[in-house]
Amino acid sequence: MTLSTFRNLLIVLGSVFTAGFLYLVLPPLLQNFDVIGAFLGGFVNPFSSAYALDIIFTWLVLAAWIIYDSKTKGIKNGWIALLLGVVPGVAVGAAYYIYLREKQGRN
Repeated sequence: MTLSTFRNLLIVLGSVFTAGFLYLVLPPLLQNFDVIGAFLGGFVNPFSSAYALDIIFTWLVLAAWIIYDSKTKGIKNGWIALLLGVVPGVAVGAAYYIYLREKQGRN
């Protein structure tokens, strides 16, 4: 896979996830703006709780890596990936940071 293909794939995957997230989350959130209730909705049964816990810890692992990696490699604006990891999600935050890392690492 070429670098260009890799970068484009990261953009497409992050964009598709964001579109899906907005499609699923925005309508109910606009009806009842309850962010805490929406968060707690991920813990309604043992299966969804396990997935929610996985996402939380994935974000924590991503945050640790971004903080370490951005300082050691001099990657700028890594904090944006941490915000994107919260909303819309870890998939977008990770894709953005990997894209940023590749772009800044080559320059």
